[in-house]
Amino acid sequence: MKGNLDDAIKEGAHALFFPHGIGHFIGLATHDMEGWGKDYVGYDDTVKRSSQFGMNYLRMGRELRPNFVVTVEPGIYFIPELIALWRSQNKFKNFINYDKLEQYSGGIRIEDNIVVTENGCRVLGKPIPKNIAEIEK
Repeated sequence: MKGNLDDAIKEGAHALFFPHGIGHFIGLATHDMEGWGKDYVGYDDTVKRSSQFGMNYLRMGRELRPNFVVTVEPGIYFIPELIALWRSQNKFKNFINYDKLEQYSGGIRIEDNIVVTENGCRVLGKPIPKNIAEIEK
């Protein structure tokens, strides 16, 4: 990426690498009701789903409250077909260094399940490895 971060996000350039949200509620309303339930579960009267590409795939945008159980799943993806398409369209050329992308492929998603507490959160189960030493071990 290059250029101003806020402008890149406002325009939607980040969606090339991060085409989904950072997390969602755990349970039936998330995956079994994809076409209906996510707007009712992941959003509320004060937070509505965005229509912007990338942002519109966020499964949850509402304020977190104590006792909510959610998955936190940041990820980054290098999808050759999507990169080639955007490059051929000169899409977001002011924000994406397409030449640099040629050395990357694949992706990773780190996923922990948490319960929101009064003062933060608690990871449920054994946390997934996140740093290089933990992953290599």
